[in-house]
Amino acid sequence: MKKTDTPFRLKVMALVTTAMLLTIIPQTMSAQKHFTLEDLNFGGINYHNMVPENIHTTWWGERLMYLDAEEGGEISLKDGSRKAFFNLKEINAIITDSDTLKEIHTAYHAKYPYPDKALVLLSNNKKQILFNFESKQVELSQDIEGTNSTDWSPISRNVAYTKNGQLYVRNADNLEKQVTTDGRLPDIVYGQSVHRDEFGIEKGTFWSPDGQRLAFYRMDQSMVSDYPQVNINARIAQYEPDKYPMAGETSHKVTVGVFDTTADKTIYLDAGDPTDRYFTNIAWSPDSRTLYMFELNRDQNDCQLVSYDAVTGKRLGVIYRETHPKYVEPLHPVEFLPWDNSKFIIQSQTDGYNHLYLYNTEGKQLKQLTAGQFTVLDILGFNKKDKTIIITSNEKSPIQSNIYSVSISTGKRTPLDNGRGYHQGDLSSNATMVLDRYSEPTVPRNIEVTPTTGNNPYSKTTRLLTADNPWEGYNIPIFECGTIKAADGITDLFYRMVKPADFNPENKYPTVVYVYGGPHAHNVDARWHYASRSWETYMAQKGYILFILDNRGSENRGREFEQATFRQLGQIEMEDQMKGVDFLKSLPYVDIDRMGVHGWSFGGFMTITMMVNHPEIFKVGVAGGPVIDWKWYEVMYGERYMDTPQSNPEGYEKTSLTNRAKDLKGKLQIITGYNDATVVPQHCLSFLDACIESGTQVDFFVYPGEPHNMRGHKSVHLHERITQYFEDFLK
Repeated sequence: MKKTDTPFRLKVMALVTTAMLLTIIPQTMSAQKHFTLEDLNFGGINYHNMVPENIHTTWWGERLMYLDAEEGGEISLKDGSRKAFFNLKEINAIITDSDTLKEIHTAYHAKYPYPDKALVLLSNNKKQILFNFESKQVELSQDIEGTNSTDWSPISRNVAYTKNGQLYVRNADNLEKQVTTDGRLPDIVYGQSVHRDEFGIEKGTFWSPDGQRLAFYRMDQSMVSDYPQVNINARIAQYEPDKYPMAGETSHKVTVGVFDTTADKTIYLDAGDPTDRYFTNIAWSPDSRTLYMFELNRDQNDCQLVSYDAVTGKRLGVIYRETHPKYVEPLHPVEFLPWDNSKFIIQSQTDGYNHLYLYNTEGKQLKQLTAGQFTVLDILGFNKKDKTIIITSNEKSPIQSNIYSVSISTGKRTPLDNGRGYHQGDLSSNATMVLDRYSEPTVPRNIEVTPTTGNNPYSKTTRLLTADNPWEGYNIPIFECGTIKAADGITDLFYRMVKPADFNPENKYPTVVYVYGGPHAHNVDARWHYASRSWETYMAQKGYILFILDNRGSENRGREFEQATFRQLGQIEMEDQMKGVDFLKSLPYVDIDRMGVHGWSFGGFMTITMMVNHPEIFKVGVAGGPVIDWKWYEVMYGERYMDTPQSNPEGYEKTSLTNRAKDLKGKLQIITGYNDATVVPQHCLSFLDACIESGTQVDFFVYPGEPHNMRGHKSVHLHERITQYFEDFLK
């Protein structure tokens, strides 16, 4: 369901015009190699050879640094040549502490925190160091063994972390301070991500700009019901419950503290009773004295940005408020202009699309910086000299991501890339240059550096990498992309189609609809092969056509598009998916009598939904980790889209799949991780029970010890199993 939980869903986009069908011509079939899942699946032994070449980089001020396993150094922005600054062999020879692991194992995660100092931050699982690669000396060494979620301030050089639910801070002299005392897992947790990673939350500690104050989450989930997970690897299976707040049930309580390292004192924000409230997107004022936080009610339809005195915890006032009859979802903290401490950027969908608004600290909206029927996808940073903000958006196409410079004074947007494909940017320290990683449907990967200033910045671009096609010499399928109309007859929906390399329009092919369909995800992108999942290539090689459609309810298409599914998940999505089926029926080479469906998580829910509602169409399905009844899903996500079971009984009844087990006609396999803490096993087991009661048959497979998604090489096994099910019953 979430981005961190669903590697099966696509996180990529596609380049296409509304009325156009674009095709990538396959290679000739003679003497071409065939793919295996060891080639295509991320857990496969040959997968690393089958992905486009990449360069791992970071910025040291305005200098671009490469990150390799054994060394680090600079990449010339003129010709792409490299100059090594350090290697791990020499560093490990210097580290001689007897109480720690002596070796730094990799430089892939190296950071250069000071633009004007030759210092690199490196770490292993026991220690982090600051190494001066000019003097060849270790300037800082801090113990981090046994810790979680380390958060380091380059200003104060304090590092925050958690151990066994408690919060600690270690200073530059390597002295440890225990900040909390009542933490106890799993009931009381400090310094960790809260609200089950919803609302843009990814961590639980937040250093002030001066590095002297640490804001942190305290989560009390002692009142939350335990879900009875079991560890089967013990001699006698052990009870290892998860805290899991289900929709309509009691949720956890979160408070926000601030630890002052200089005063050795902790205060808590005076935010009032935390019951049935969400606190998110914590941000500091540039002077480190004020804390800003978005606060949301449990109904998720009333959102306020509130400021607090970071010294006393006193509530200062409401800076911004947004309400909506369906829901408001804050995902981004405010970002102050680096040249004006009295102004900041708020991201909001208040006009129907996610856009940027300039506010002052008094709560006055000064202007809307971006506008139009497109979505601002990300803020990359600010160019202080030109007073611009660098963003990515899908202004060119709903399935693209492109980089722009936006003037704060005029709102003028200047393109910083080639205007095609899917671009991801990384700014230098002063945002004078952007490292642009991108691909297009026929371009595996290019990496370029472009200045962020000038009338035509892209004309001064330096190409650092043009990746070869790693699939050269293989039987590559045909990848196509286009649009159809949604069930409303108005909205354009983007699809991807994958055909066998030896496709013959005179033949008829079994066809599998791959579906996700839920919020915060989409499948079709302007990246290489239109963001096709590798399993689709594997299936096309076996003679199938794959069809993937982004229905209403998926992301980055504006509020109306995304909220169309409110209080009835699966219904509008299914209507749109069936429009895709109508399109498939119109194609003479699609065998409508051999049509299957597959998806994971929300896609598993959609798979079963489509099978029980349209048994005349879908003969075979594989549902992975499926939601069966939304009353068993978590509070934060479930209630946003469905409200509570108490307030929306009709919606929960309508979308429950246990009520539809009797309507299952085709062959269905359900697969789940035995220890899934996202879509808990109660979903699958309840559907099995309903099938037994109704006399319908279903196949079931479990991966012991696995979470919501199968890890490592088990993913190869999983996808072979999925494939074999269609081979056995559809082909």
